Amino acid sequence: MANSICVMGIGNVLWADEGFGVRCIEALQTRYEFAPHVQLIDGGTQGLYLIQHVQEADSLMIFDAIDYGLAPGTLKLVEGEEVPRFMGAKKMSLHQTGFQEVLMLAQLTDKFPRRLLLIGCQPEHLEDYGGSLRPVVKQAMEEALALGVARLSDWGAQPRQRSRPLDTREAVTFAELGLVAYEEARPSEALACRSGDARFFPQTA
Repeated sequence: MANSICVMGIGNVLWADEGFGVRCIEALQTRYEFAPHVQLIDGGTQGLYLIQHVQEADSLMIFDAIDYGLAPGTLKLVEGEEVPRFMGAKKMSLHQTGFQEVLMLAQLTDKFPRRLLLIGCQPEHLEDYGGSLRPVVKQAMEEALALGVARLSDWGAQPRQRSRPLDTREAVTFAELGLVAYEEARPSEALACRSGDARFFPQTA
């Protein structure tokens, strides 16, 4: 579709900072409204199921937690054909393997976005099942959103402050997993082991 804009967050909110991309999409939709040709997608860990969204987009913006080997919370922007190569350089999880394949398939089918931008954030902690974004990554998310909105404005997405509260039926992310609800409802580490069952790990002195 000509001039179509897709904004996608990928990752898994259940593994602490790996949820960065999805949390960005959640915040964008909560705070902003966009032109009709703009689509926000919670890509989660869907991998190849996202191919249609990529192929149909004239412009694609991706938010994701990326291991750049930098200080936690550091943002890095990667553009164009460098994005699929970059995502494959050092994978943190299976979702990145799947999405790199999506981008490569889009290239092979000659249906690759004309404009492609990856806004990635260096995670601090991932091995915390049921954990949430660490403070440094949550703070970086605000800068990432500002960068994303500025670029979307340049692309013609017409971002504007939301004039009415978001109806939960319109939300692209699950309301039950919304950042506030998720952080308030999750059990403490004292009540639930969030880094793996010690019975299955060798004890060290």
